[in-house]
Amino acid sequence: MLDTDSFRKVFGTFPTPVAIVTTLNDDGDPSGFTCNAFSAVSAAPPLLLVCVGKGSRTLPAMLSSGVFGVNFLAHRGQDTARVFAGKAARKFDDVVWRAGLAGVPVLPEAAVAYAGCTLVQTVEAGDHVLLIGRIEESEIFPGTAALYQQGEFGMWEPGSRPVLQHH
Repeated sequence: MLDTDSFRKVFGTFPTPVAIVTTLNDDGDPSGFTCNAFSAVSAAPPLLLVCVGKGSRTLPAMLSSGVFGVNFLAHRGQDTARVFAGKAARKFDDVVWRAGLAGVPVLPEAAVAYAGCTLVQTVEAGDHVLLIGRIEESEIFPGTAALYQQGEFGMWEPGSRPVLQHH
């Protein structure tokens, strides 16, 4: 069986998109974390999933509120992603946000898109919980999407696909 360090090295070799997942806790305060384990699930109905560590401080709020937002990171949002990847208690203090679905934070200055979801299913998987949400609202913002690989941020630019050379 693969050990944790090897697992991280293997999955760190390829670039992944990044998102900041947000919700509100029982007191109505915003909560969130940086995530690179999310995926589209279904177009009809529109479903996505996010993988949340069982030790996440945001997980109980997501389960309790039943709503969450996925803010797909823009390249310009890397500093915000770093803040949300940490353990600070007040991550939203210096971040521009507005209320989306059921008050869930939308981060228009850090994201290229937002999906507001209602929780429809949870699945325990190892040290994570998969949360499947039905997308109730969405928005797209200008910018270039961020990618993350081996501890570094980069970006994918449309039109920059590799050219295949034939010999």
